Amino acid sequence: MATIALHGFGRIGRQFLRIALSKNLFVPVSISDIRDEDTLAALYAVDTNYGRWHEPVSGTEGKLTIGDRNILYINSSKEIPDWAALGVDLVVDCTGRATVRAGAQAHIDRGAKYVLISAPSKSLADCDAVLLKGINLDTFDPASHHIISMGSCTTNALAAPIKVILENFGIQYGLFSTVHSYTNTQSLTDQPMKDRRDSWAATENIIPSSSGAARALQFIWKDLQITGKAYRVPTRTGSIAELNLITEKDCTVEEVNNAFRKAASEGPLKGVMDVLEGEWASSRIVADPHTSLMDLPLTTKQGNLLSIASWYDNEWGFANRLAEVAAYLAERI
Repeated sequence: MATIALHGFGRIGRQFLRIALSKNLFVPVSISDIRDEDTLAALYAVDTNYGRWHEPVSGTEGKLTIGDRNILYINSSKEIPDWAALGVDLVVDCTGRATVRAGAQAHIDRGAKYVLISAPSKSLADCDAVLLKGINLDTFDPASHHIISMGSCTTNALAAPIKVILENFGIQYGLFSTVHSYTNTQSLTDQPMKDRRDSWAATENIIPSSSGAARALQFIWKDLQITGKAYRVPTRTGSIAELNLITEKDCTVEEVNNAFRKAASEGPLKGVMDVLEGEWASSRIVADPHTSLMDLPLTTKQGNLLSIASWYDNEWGFANRLAEVAAYLAERI
């Protein structure tokens, strides 16, 4: 397997590592961030959303120790690590700052051969490919895909049902709204922020926001006519996206739900998509590894308008796919 380095040890980076280690996918050769080792080790050891890690965790100068694993730690506050000197093949960038080509290319310039970005690129020109497990990961071309975007958690949550609907009924156009837990881009208390709506306290407001998911989806399906928006709400994690579609073929609620049941149980979306037959709230999907859980009782139809709903743990589900995609790439480069 190729050598993997983790750059950025925030919300997604820490869950990415938890998943990689718990599933024995890989151990990164290094972790890099701008904070001190002891604080990062503590944040990894005890997570508000996902609880305590089952092994001892400590941080000393230049090293994070998790169980019996000693992982090199590099403070990257001044510069990106020298990947060539470390023999790194694949950098998984979880900083959220590699969404333009220059940010991702910086890793290549420092000696990495490939970069996997845990965020949607600003445009298709800013990455070589958007690759999602269960959707188009098998199109990975090591010769031409060096900067790879995983899109966002919402991209992954929508891509799975879109794939099912496209293949079974076709899509003329659609509109989605995602109800999304608050994130670190927002403010804990009222204060001026770059995005004015984010100026109000995240835990006390429903805050309209933009979503890069539509753009990322069009990187995969260039003719897809879908757009949407987001609403940030006062929950720690766990989100739901409602997708309203005009299909090319007429369909019934039962036909649509049966298509989701089939996709969740076999084929490329098994393990990526799941279905919920009962009536649940967001706590049900916290720490669920699927990136799309179709709420079948919420599938509705009015005339030629189809409405479906996809739950997703915006941190844990996405981090599962990110770790799996990293392992997949590392086996093929």
